[in-house]
Amino acid sequence: MSIPPHPGRPAPTRRALLRAGAGFALGTAALSAAPGTAAAATRGPSLKGQNGTPLCDAPGDSAAGQGLGSGDLAIPYWREHDGTWGYVFGDSWSGAAFGGEYLGSPLMLAQANFDASGGSPISFTWAMPTGGGARQLFDYAHNADNGHGFEVSRIPNDCIEFGGRTYVQYTSVAVWGPPAGYDGSLMSGVAYSDDHGVTWHDYPYHWAGDTQGVNQSMYGMWSFAGIDPDGWLYIFSKRWNGSHNNTADGGAIQLFRIWPDEFRAGNFGAQENWAHLDGRWQWTRQVGPTPILTGNNIGEFSVKRIGGTYCMSYFDVVDYSICTRTAPRPDAVWTAPKPQVVGNNTWPASHWGKPQLPYLYGGYIHPGSASAQSLTLIVSQWNGQVGQSPYRVLQYDGINP
Repeated sequence: MSIPPHPGRPAPTRRALLRAGAGFALGTAALSAAPGTAAAATRGPSLKGQNGTPLCDAPGDSAAGQGLGSGDLAIPYWREHDGTWGYVFGDSWSGAAFGGEYLGSPLMLAQANFDASGGSPISFTWAMPTGGGARQLFDYAHNADNGHGFEVSRIPNDCIEFGGRTYVQYTSVAVWGPPAGYDGSLMSGVAYSDDHGVTWHDYPYHWAGDTQGVNQSMYGMWSFAGIDPDGWLYIFSKRWNGSHNNTADGGAIQLFRIWPDEFRAGNFGAQENWAHLDGRWQWTRQVGPTPILTGNNIGEFSVKRIGGTYCMSYFDVVDYSICTRTAPRPDAVWTAPKPQVVGNNTWPASHWGKPQLPYLYGGYIHPGSASAQSLTLIVSQWNGQVGQSPYRVLQYDGINP
């Protein structure tokens, strides 16, 4: 399944694949938990701040004021140069629920001031690139060969700004919903902007994906954990699982680090890998990274250093929830996963009383979160009914991982 090949044509997106994916192995119990309008979030116990506040897909909201109706992901990052905040969306439309023009992917909205207390929801102040409404950041054509092979869309996985340059790591998708065991990606890459998001350039090096002959590459999806006080930029990565139906991904996540200057220069071969070698864990260039976490299939994920603690969130496709974990260091032992926002809060027992959001995915940690015990998460929702209910992102505050 693909995005519309031309503006205004409603079509299912990758999220429709959730119906057949492992995330819906819970069966009808999960689906019946949705209220009369499946798009509505059913709230669990009261949390500090926002508890499922929609940030787009509502007429007259701040996203619509910037030209964006429906969109997903809304990956938050700190715009270091002026202290504001950016939010990077995936596939987006000008109207609610596919009711308008297809705008592309990725898009960016920005916010002047973020209320970490959660007292006020995120409200978008302007769109990038500057001037006019929201529009696609990268210069490429959808459903076309842009010089690397056929690609449907480029989906952002994370964004970071440091040293006057903004970076977006993305996956180029060739096939939505490939057969089990294949990821359907063309490649992954890093784009950068030296004018804070107005114009973008692609680094010449790309990590080959499925249709370029490297299926299940562990460099498909990245999360920038940030520059640690030790000076290293720490990066987590995993296989592409944007369809949420990649049953072969095993939930593995790996870790590497690189000096910021080397990263800026595009010298990605200078990375050091966290690997189990000669009977112990160590930083090395002798071998590639060893997966640090395995388990359930994992979709979108996010790792950020909040108040000295490393916090991780991800969409657990099998558990049908957004889970969190923490560690004192990127290369330390992580806590057990903790469900935070769930598709069905009646089953299993670990979901009881949790905020409920049918058809959820995503789950990005806001780097401006109040503390490591009070995170803000940006969670996406797709309800599988094309042209009817929202394709949107929601804000949850006070999350204690």
